[in-house]
Amino acid sequence: MASHHSSSSVFTTFKLCFCLLLLSFIGMASAQLTTNFYAKTCPNALSIIKSAVNSAVKSEARMGASLLRLHFHDCFVNGCDASILLDDTSNFTGEKTAGPNANSVRGYEVVDTIKSQLEASCPGVVSCADILAVAARDSVVALRGPSWMVRLGRRDSTTASLSAANSNIPAPTLNLSGLISAFSNKGFNAREMVALSGSHTIGQARCTTFRTRIYNEANIDASFKTSLQANCPSSGGDNTLSPLDTQTPTTFDNAYYTNLVNKKGLLHSDQQLFNGGSTDAVVNTYSTRSTTFFTDFANAMVKMGNLSPLTGTSGQIRTNCRKTN
Repeated sequence: MASHHSSSSVFTTFKLCFCLLLLSFIGMASAQLTTNFYAKTCPNALSIIKSAVNSAVKSEARMGASLLRLHFHDCFVNGCDASILLDDTSNFTGEKTAGPNANSVRGYEVVDTIKSQLEASCPGVVSCADILAVAARDSVVALRGPSWMVRLGRRDSTTASLSAANSNIPAPTLNLSGLISAFSNKGFNAREMVALSGSHTIGQARCTTFRTRIYNEANIDASFKTSLQANCPSSGGDNTLSPLDTQTPTTFDNAYYTNLVNKKGLLHSDQQLFNGGSTDAVVNTYSTRSTTFFTDFANAMVKMGNLSPLTGTSGQIRTNCRKTN
């Protein structure tokens, strides 16, 4: 009798353990992103995104920077949930008109193209948030930067926040302490902030974002300043563009950091990373060690892609990235 009792209790314990194990797996699946999320449900998803990004970047190199920035501006506002893609309607205010985004964020049409191709291949499966995460990686690779494994399984928000977009996205006017705290608020340390700022090795900025620096600041190379002033007058010409990295504007490399060491940072926030402060050492390292920068950047991008995703049954898979279902 005793032996029968002990074996049944062992079996009960085993069943309990198995159930808990099963629950933990289900919990993991719903709460954690995985690199093979679409392996069965949309096996061509990654190749569809990659070829669309390559084609967009081939026709306009700047688009690589634009797509990378879309992911960043998405993730820093209530997580990587594609809230940035929602258009304003008569009864809904999105994030597109926020200060950091208006007349500035671009690439929405490329996302539309990718989405329609994915819908044709596997309807209702791939989220807009995941498209942004993959397109950011593919853009960096297309411009000869590092690659990384993108974790997938994000779902799309049904809401957006104009106020969070206005307050959470770091401004080009920030000083080093402001940059450190803006990134710290999202869980990044100062080194990761410096690595992510290396995104400015590609892309362009509008005259309005760097005018004060080129007319009023002292920690700027004289000839660099003069050449920029020719393209960005002290008044007017707000939307005239200049490359963030004048050396290799369409190559993802470590030249951004060399520029900073040479006082050729375009934005005030760029030069703040090398201005006698606590991040000078990291900038020096990245300026001479491209592989260290690439590794740190890739790791920080994976971390950024993990910011508060909607998973499991939260959110939805939008059919059209511009509007909720």
